[in-house]
Amino acid sequence: MMLRCGTVQFHHKADDKSYNMSVVERFSREAADQGVKILAFPEMCLTGYWHVRNLGRERLEELAEPVPSGPSTRAVLELAAQFDMAIGVGLIERADDGRLFNTYVVCLPDGQVHRHRKLHAFESDHIASGDSYTVFDTPWGVKVGVLICWDNNLVENARATALLGADVVMAPHQTGGCHSRSPQAMGLIDPALWDNRHRDPEAIEAEFRGPKGREWLLRWLPARAHDNGYFLLFSNGVGEDDGEVRTGNAMIIDCYGRIIAETWKAQDALVVADLDLSLLPLATGRRWIRGRRPELYGLLTQPQGHELAPRQARFSEAPVVKKAL
Repeated sequence: MMLRCGTVQFHHKADDKSYNMSVVERFSREAADQGVKILAFPEMCLTGYWHVRNLGRERLEELAEPVPSGPSTRAVLELAAQFDMAIGVGLIERADDGRLFNTYVVCLPDGQVHRHRKLHAFESDHIASGDSYTVFDTPWGVKVGVLICWDNNLVENARATALLGADVVMAPHQTGGCHSRSPQAMGLIDPALWDNRHRDPEAIEAEFRGPKGREWLLRWLPARAHDNGYFLLFSNGVGEDDGEVRTGNAMIIDCYGRIIAETWKAQDALVVADLDLSLLPLATGRRWIRGRRPELYGLLTQPQGHELAPRQARFSEAPVVKKAL
């Protein structure tokens, strides 16, 4: 059985939910015309992303919405029903208890709404981290999981999502071109290259394909899909984002870690591929998971004594010193 899926990269406008929703509407229609059934948009694509680190609590609350009763969720629900599609979008959620979350909302055509709160949120002191995994059934006979950006960088999250039955993981990001204190990780891209993209697309696309973009992703992202035996829909921002340049590289990865569709264009783009679901039962990762020895893994749940909160870990300047147990 084949399942057609899509993933989008686009250059959002900060604080402009109306514009950003118009992009979601346009790509949803384009995806529907191509027969897509599951469509992933980037992290916080409706509200904007990196500028929020400079916003106070009051402004963040103005941007935030409840889920599922907020206007953005209702608008995406209408698109999902209209196009018979599962559509995932990122926003800032205002919870019933007043907390704010970096949340990914997936709307199904039957009216269901599933919400994933980023497990490792670092965008603002005012944004809390979630505390649960997200895996759910769909009308197409597959279970879908969600991991937002840094959630994917910790292998425990990928494995937990697989153990909960995920066949397809939506992986919305805002990454690439980020300042990093790790000397061999991704690095900053000159925003002038993005500004000059129409006159010299080769220059910015070279950065997108290089160690600050695609090469960085290939060090770890396909392994998440391979080792856990699921398909992965990588969506990402593209373009200048409050001083950093997101590298796009929207891609679809199969359950063997093979890239089956991708782009490195310096523009808004939709990537579409047919997932061959017949690959899942004997996928290497799924077979290896059956050989797990859980009795050995208690160490994974024991604090090491040097844990940091996500925001502290993301911005810490201190070198990491391992502590022996």
